[in-house]
Amino acid sequence: MVFLFRDKSIINILFVLLLCLLVHGHGFFLPVPVEANLNTGYFGFLLQHYLKPLLGTSGFWVYILIVMIQALRLNFLLAEQKMYPNSSYTVAMTYVLLTGLFPDWSVISPALLANFLLIWIYIKLTRLYNNPAPKTLLFNIGLLVAIMVLSYHPTALVVPVVLFALGIMRAFKLQEWFTLIMGMVLPYYFLVSGLYLTNQLSLVSNWLPDLEIPQTLTPLTKSEWIGLSAFLISFFIGLFYWQQFNSRLVIQMRKNWSSLLVMTLIMAIAPIAFHNAGFEAALLCLVPVVPFASASFSFPRRLLFPNLLFWLLLAAVMYNNWQIVKF
Repeated sequence: MVFLFRDKSIINILFVLLLCLLVHGHGFFLPVPVEANLNTGYFGFLLQHYLKPLLGTSGFWVYILIVMIQALRLNFLLAEQKMYPNSSYTVAMTYVLLTGLFPDWSVISPALLANFLLIWIYIKLTRLYNNPAPKTLLFNIGLLVAIMVLSYHPTALVVPVVLFALGIMRAFKLQEWFTLIMGMVLPYYFLVSGLYLTNQLSLVSNWLPDLEIPQTLTPLTKSEWIGLSAFLISFFIGLFYWQQFNSRLVIQMRKNWSSLLVMTLIMAIAPIAFHNAGFEAALLCLVPVVPFASASFSFPRRLLFPNLLFWLLLAAVMYNNWQIVKF
């Protein structure tokens, strides 16, 4: 099956769409819900008060549209940056497969919407290297980071990722770091000013990330253990193949990959680092993990092993579908 996605043809987009409909086939039997926590940022408020009443029973098609746009956007970005030897649609295929591994990921949630901004920020980070006029770009990155944190608080973990990326992409210049930080601070400055002028300054804590070190962890269900196992297997196998070709890449590509690896390690703690985040926050790992997992399908010349991994992931997805429909 993997060969259907290893060509660069417009017909492959149709194959990705068909795969997406298969992976999320439970949507044909049950509506895809909108799940939002009002305490995690503006996206939660937007979904709960506006999108949820508006969608009704059409949530499934909206969810498919969101996943397809994100999968294809990430695929085109990595192809444009030449981070693989050949252009294909294996990144989009992997993104779609991994979204179906957990029941908490098969809903329209703030974390799902936040991935739009996370992909956008990574696009801008890849343009930092050798940029002749980086100040505007850095200010925009800082602005996007602040807007994303206001919209979904667990994305605050992207701040150290952005600082790391700037540190490895460019030689140290105080003006550039100041520009980036100024972009991050500006939305909060306007927010605090607005709350102060309307005598609502006490509400500012509602817009700040609520870090929390959990005393106990919620045990995973059988379905979540199966999904997590398949997710980690695909990531570590992809990491193995990535190490084999990483040394042959140009410096800029290696730095792009390093930023993704750091993003993966930091975003992995999102579900347990924030109050009210829950398992849905792990969806933020999808953007940095997919490029590595996709290496399992893009690099081996013989398709036997990629096909085995594909069917393993699909089997885990089908079990997840069955659990959703069953309950």
